[in-house]
Parts: sequence; structure tokens; C-alpha cells
Amino acid sequence: MAAWPDSPATGIVDLHHAAAVDFTPLLDEEVWAWREALDWDMHAAAQLVHQHIEARSLQGFALLDGTQAIGYCYYVRDGRKGLLGDVYVMAKSRTPERENALLEAALEALWRSPGMERIEAQLLLFGTARGNSPSPRQMPYSSSLHVYPRLYLEIPVDAASRLAIRDTPGVTITPWTEARQDDSVRLVAAAYRGHIDSDINDQYRSPAGARRFLSNIIQYPGCGTFFAPASYMALSERNLCGISLASLVGERTGHITQICAAPAHRGQGIGYALLRRSLLAFAEHGCERVSLTVTAANQEAIRLYRQMGFSLRRQFTAYVWTP
Repeated sequence: MAAWPDSPATGIVDLHHAAAVDFTPLLDEEVWAWREALDWDMHAAAQLVHQHIEARSLQGFALLDGTQAIGYCYYVRDGRKGLLGDVYVMAKSRTPERENALLEAALEALWRSPGMERIEAQLLLFGTARGNSPSPRQMPYSSSLHVYPRLYLEIPVDAASRLAIRDTPGVTITPWTEARQDDSVRLVAAAYRGHIDSDINDQYRSPAGARRFLSNIIQYPGCGTFFAPASYMALSERNLCGISLASLVGERTGHITQICAAPAHRGQGIGYALLRRSLLAFAEHGCERVSLTVTAANQEAIRLYRQMGFSLRRQFTAYVWTP
């Protein structure tokens, strides 16, 4: 088990042996950190973490100073895959060594699980003690680690009114509906076949995985609260050929959780048309800014977002460990 050697009164313990009441200052600071860094309101997610710690139902580890939690991480198992949900250490105590100690403890626990084949993590605040990009560091299990730089982009919604309407011949943009969820599952699996993002998130590789992915962003608060009024789909002769799904992550902040087009319809301006409609809907709702994430290697998508007015807010890293 990893340990923090600075003091005999400090160390890493299983979350099942920690008291939820000792996490309140830590979670309060993390909520503030998300608001300061990305304008995200993480109160609902923090409350859910607190509830699971109290119920002894969250898998992970706490970094303690005496009895006070000053850091934590948690993870979930999804079949033969592990997902690191969060790694956070309070600013006054944060060092790469302490973040890595929590990370290593979680990785060790997951690799001991029978049949574990890969571990994924996308941690937007991890490793960014200063500035808006991760600091270089030696990571645990580096010999089995794959690193994917990613970008967090945002745009002021008043820019949406200046975006020109572009023709998409034969394609209609219409509000997304759950009645099209099965079609959306097939679309996502097809759109990401062979794409670098399917190396980062293996849920993109199959309809079953895509279904879990869509269910997560629609039903759970990890990427904000799903916002149907800013979610759209593109139809070609009644066939789904593109989607833009949206959420609210703050009082005045919207987020695009998924945008993709069918392979046969790429290059037809569908992504632009969908994103423009989503931005206009966010503006009508009263949002001030809208964000999205994109893999740095996806230059085609980045060019589109830049042309529309998105700019860089933060750099972060997606991590994948395989045997």
C-alpha cells in the first residue's frame, strides 16, 4: 500500500475506513477549485461522493492528516476495465508525490482485480498546481501508460449570433429526442470506429459501450446536467447522421458532451450546423459561455472549433494503462 512518509500521523487509507464528516473541507475546496478553473458547479457531484463515502460504497483511498482528509481518489470497475473518477489533493498540501501516491494506490487496487485489462482516466484538474496545463512528471506504472493530450475549449455565447447559417443540402437539424437513443448509439459507434478517441475511451468501440456512454452523460451529473433544449440531431431522409448533446455545468455555463457525424456525411458542414444550433440554444437559456473538450491530435475538429470562435481555457491529459 502506498504511504505518505512525511509524518507518522499521515498516510493513505481505504475510503471504507474513513469518516465522511472529515471530507467536508476537502470537498468544499474541490467545488471551489472547479468553479475557479472551469466555471463548473460541482456541488451535486461532491454531495454524491460524500453520500457514497458515508455509505462505505465508494472504492478508493483517502490521504489523511491526522483524521482530516486532505486528498482522495476513487475508482469504479466496469467489467475488465477500471475508471479513475477523481484524484484531488488540497492546494496547501498538494505535491506531485502526494497526488501520485493516491493514484498509485488506486492503480494497484485495480490491477489486483481478476481479469483487469485496462484503466482509463481523464482528470481535468490533476497535475495543474500552477497555470492551465499539466506539469511534466513521472507517472505510476509508466511502462504500461499511454498519454493523450487534450484541450478544454470555450466560447462566449454572444459569438453564436455572429455565426453565419450554412447550407447542409438534404440534411435537417432538429431537436434531439430520446426516441432516437438507439440510433444515436449506432451513430456514435460508427463515428468513432478507428478514431483516436476510441483509444482513449473504449466505450466508443461498440454499440454496447456507446449505450453506456450515452446513458452516463444523460443520466448522471459527472458532465453536468443533461440539457435537452440545446441538444440537436441531423437527419438525412429521416436517417440520423449527426448529434450534438449538451449539458449545464454551471449557472451560466453550458457544455457540449458529444458531437459527431456519420462517416458518410463528414465534410458536409453537419458539425458546424449542429454546434451553432446548440450555442444559440444556450444563449437563449442565459448562458454566458459554452465549453467542450477535444483530443489535441484531432486537428480537423480543432480547426472547426477555432473558426467558430472557441479558444483554449485549459490543457489536460487522458491516461490509459494497459498490461
